[in-house]
Amino acid sequence: MSFSSEVKNELTQLKVSDGVMIALLRMNGRLGISNGLSLAITTENATTAKFIYRSLSEVYDIKSEINTYQKTTLSKNRVYTLLILGEVSEVLDRFELADSLLLDNGVPIAVKFDKDLALGYLRGAFISSGSVTNPEKSKYHLEIASYYEEHATDLQRLLADFGIESKLIARKNRTITYLSNSELILSFLSLIGATKSRFKLENAKIFREIRNIANRQTNFETANIGKTVNAAQNAIEDIKLLQSQGKLPENLREIALARIANPDDTILELGQRLTPPLGKSGVNHRLRQLKALAATLRQIK
Repeated sequence: MSFSSEVKNELTQLKVSDGVMIALLRMNGRLGISNGLSLAITTENATTAKFIYRSLSEVYDIKSEINTYQKTTLSKNRVYTLLILGEVSEVLDRFELADSLLLDNGVPIAVKFDKDLALGYLRGAFISSGSVTNPEKSKYHLEIASYYEEHATDLQRLLADFGIESKLIARKNRTITYLSNSELILSFLSLIGATKSRFKLENAKIFREIRNIANRQTNFETANIGKTVNAAQNAIEDIKLLQSQGKLPENLREIALARIANPDDTILELGQRLTPPLGKSGVNHRLRQLKALAATLRQIK
């Protein structure tokens, strides 16, 4: 099951509210006028279809019938349509949907000026057409797709009213209201009541951050090892050049032989092999002397 489906399943376990139902009817509903007024609510999500059907029947005493059909496209998705026939005008009045389903392409006016309705509407909007990437595999991204730009803009304003700044982008025949910041996504999931999903995302975020820190540390240590190996190899080449020319000073012979014999030693480890032992600064000073002598020989050549 995708993370988006997990979030929607969690949300459909919560008690339905007017705001949720308004969003589901507004975003998934289509009015028909042949053979009388009808309202069809369509979704490709079986859980969403059951949630709408159960809520209409048990909470609002609105009867509907469910029809399913298979898409003819390669996606092979089932489409679920809930059809309301006899009480359509009452339903439109009950949820103040007449204008938004017939004339207005935005969020219903009643929702914009009622905080409780707005909160429920955002929950219903996500159930209707929301998605969020799996935090364990992808970058952080949550979106809600709208057929109309006006509706997407209204969603953006509703989110802003709750302190969540979102962005808009056009994609094919939809306008997307989206969040790409992990903290904003966490805030949104909390806002709409997806508490378990929020904790799952938060845990995945912490794990990813710890893993990234560990990877950076490993890369840093690997880079340091590489630098140490290269420096040791360069020092050995310098020493061998001095030896071949009989120019290796007696006072640097011990450090030179120790470096050749122990090419993998760090500077600190190398210093501990000397008699008496030397600290890092002492070892570095002698190695720099060897490097300078070798550089002089190369210039003479």
